[in-house]
Amino acid sequence: MKRLLTLVLVTFLLLINTFTLPANAADTVKGEQIFSVHCAGCHINGSNIIRRGKNLKKQALTKYGMNSIEAVTSIVTNGKNNMSAYKERLTEQQIQDVAAYVLQQAEKDWR
Repeated sequence: MKRLLTLVLVTFLLLINTFTLPANAADTVKGEQIFSVHCAGCHINGSNIIRRGKNLKKQALTKYGMNSIEAVTSIVTNGKNNMSAYKERLTEQQIQDVAAYVLQQAEKDWR
């Protein structure tokens, strides 16, 4: 009986650990706020006022390999070409939040 109870408890703890969100899960509401302050000047509605083809629409993100949270956080953090780096201006959590927002909006076609 004791072994069965131990097994059930261990299984329960593993399930809780597996299916709970991490403490730093991205918050797209905060991401939207960050985007409007730091990104919308160049990327209003997912566009790009500097280079039209390098926008934040799903097709362009896919074409340029920017359609993952890792890719978007990397470019927001480190910048690339005309894209400024934000590692000195935003926290890691804020970068995660804005990246999640960008990917969410791309899925919705920025509507």
